[in-house]
Amino acid sequence: MTIVFPSEEWVLTLKEKLNSDEQYQRIAKNWEGDIIYVVEPSGVLEEEIKFYIDLWHGTCRKAIMLKPGEQQEAAFVLRASYDNLARILKGDLDPMQAMLTRKLKVEGSMIYMMRNVPTVLDYVRCCQEITESFLGE
Repeated sequence: MTIVFPSEEWVLTLKEKLNSDEQYQRIAKNWEGDIIYVVEPSGVLEEEIKFYIDLWHGTCRKAIMLKPGEQQEAAFVLRASYDNLARILKGDLDPMQAMLTRKLKVEGSMIYMMRNVPTVLDYVRCCQEITESFLGE
């Protein structure tokens, strides 16, 4: 089965990747914070999709696709169009540049994110490594 972003299989595979990747676990050992990703409609994505990822000291304790209308609290909310997230996952858009130019909007402590750039970048590496395909491909 091909892992397509965004999908429930993608988020479950991400959890497995994060919990088995020694490099990520080492770099993220001090990270404390859960994240909601809001994938906004653009391009081939017609409806908003949300993921909840609970990251704690180099492990992923929970990773789920939220149902439409389902609410969840988190330390961070990351919001971007499907097209911009796909560009990040393809390596065509630097995630830190996306944050600074508001192509990837951050709700929560930007200071914490900036202090943990290696963790953020290695997390993105893990996301890129599991992404085999995108909607409409």
